[in-house]
Amino acid sequence: MGNSGRLGGIARHDRPRGPMELIDEAQVTLREGIAGDYRGAMKPDGPRKRQVSLIEAESWAAAMAELGMAADTIGWQERRANLLVEGLALPREEGARIHIGSDVVIEVVQECDPCSRMEEIYTGLKAALSPDWRGGVLGRVLAEGTIRTGDTIRIEK
Repeated sequence: MGNSGRLGGIARHDRPRGPMELIDEAQVTLREGIAGDYRGAMKPDGPRKRQVSLIEAESWAAAMAELGMAADTIGWQERRANLLVEGLALPREEGARIHIGSDVVIEVVQECDPCSRMEEIYTGLKAALSPDWRGGVLGRVLAEGTIRTGDTIRIEK
């Protein structure tokens, strides 16, 4: 994988355990994360640790392969991630910055550990997403703007 990648997809959900909605364009704000996404909204007096979640297309494909399935057997958005990154390895350290399109900057705050909800989707999915940050990263918004599927993504460490 190279120094830059591509935004392969955008997803959001408007309530806890709500269905994931795939969209082609989204506003990303300091206050809401992905506009319209339940998880990204800042809670009063709470930390902004989990505003946006990102997963690598290659990591999703590896997890599916480990389960003996094609990458598209289960849609990536079922991971409950907001953004699908293609052709770029996400940073595996806190503080790294992910630039999307011309304006948006997201700071990595931690690994996105897969939860027991993954087992509800498919038995063994939690374990398949566990090694080497395969479940993705969580980030907070540092600079807002509009993102679109196909936007360039680059990493600044």
